[in-house]
Amino acid sequence: MQLFDPKNPNEKKKLIAAAVLGVIAIVVLGYVFFGGSSKKPATNRPAVAVASPTPGKIVKDQNPGDVTSDELPFYQPVRADMTVPAVSEPDRNIFAYYIPPPPTPTPEKPIPIPTPTPTPPLVASSLSPPTVYGRTADFSLQVMGDKFTAAVHITMDGRDLPTRFVNAQQVTTTVPAALITNPGTRQIIVRNNDGSLYSNTIMLNVTPPPEPNFNYVGIIAKPRGNDTAVLQDKSSKDLTNVQRGDMVANRFQVKSISEREIVVID
Repeated sequence: MQLFDPKNPNEKKKLIAAAVLGVIAIVVLGYVFFGGSSKKPATNRPAVAVASPTPGKIVKDQNPGDVTSDELPFYQPVRADMTVPAVSEPDRNIFAYYIPPPPTPTPEKPIPIPTPTPTPPLVASSLSPPTVYGRTADFSLQVMGDKFTAAVHITMDGRDLPTRFVNAQQVTTTVPAALITNPGTRQIIVRNNDGSLYSNTIMLNVTPPPEPNFNYVGIIAKPRGNDTAVLQDKSSKDLTNVQRGDMVANRFQVKSISEREIVVID
C-alpha cells in the first residue's frame, strides 16, 4: 500500500507544511536551550544609601550581585515601609463596678450666738390667785413685785386691763370671765403705755372647771312650773331634790331644769 502519492497536490501541501513546522520547532528549541546561555559581565552599580529604618518599620533590600543581568529587571530592590500595630494592653478588670462619687461635705452650720436679753426694769414676782377654774365669774387679780409706778397697768395675753396702783410692790385688776373660758395658761405682764417700763412675764394657770359629782335622775313636773330635779350622788348613791336657784354641793347653782338635762353654774 502506497503511503504518499507525489502526484496528488494535497499531499504535496501537507508535506511542505510539515517540513516548515519541523524547522520552526528546531529553531525554537535551539534558542531555548542554547540561545540564553550566553552571559554578559554584570555591571557594578553604585550602592544605594538607605536610611536606617525607624522603630516599628521594616526595610528589606536585595543584593544586585545575587541575580543575573537578565533577571535584574525583575528583581529590583523594593523598599517596604510597614508600621507595626501597637499591642493593646488587656483590661485589668473585665467587670464594671459603680464607684459612687465622693460625698459632698456638708457645710457646718454657724452656731447662733444668743442675744442677751436685757433685764426688765420692773419685777413681777407672784400672782394672787395663781390658779383659777375656767368659766369662773369675774375675779380680782393681784400682781406682786417691785418698782411699780402709777403709770403701769396689767396686761393678759397682750390685752390691757384696767389697773389700780396700790404701791411700788402691788397692783390689782379685775379679770373678765370671757378671758378664762378655756383652760390653759395666760401671760401676765406689767408695763406702761409706751413700753419703756415693763416687767418679766408671769403665768396664770386656768384649769378645767370641776364637774358636779351627781347624776341627773329625772324631773318632777309641777303644774305651776316650779319643777324639781332629782339628783343622785355618785359616791353615796343618795337622792337629792333641787329646784331652780338651789345650790348643789355648796358650789354649783341650778340655772335651768328640763326633761333631758339640768344646767348648773359654778
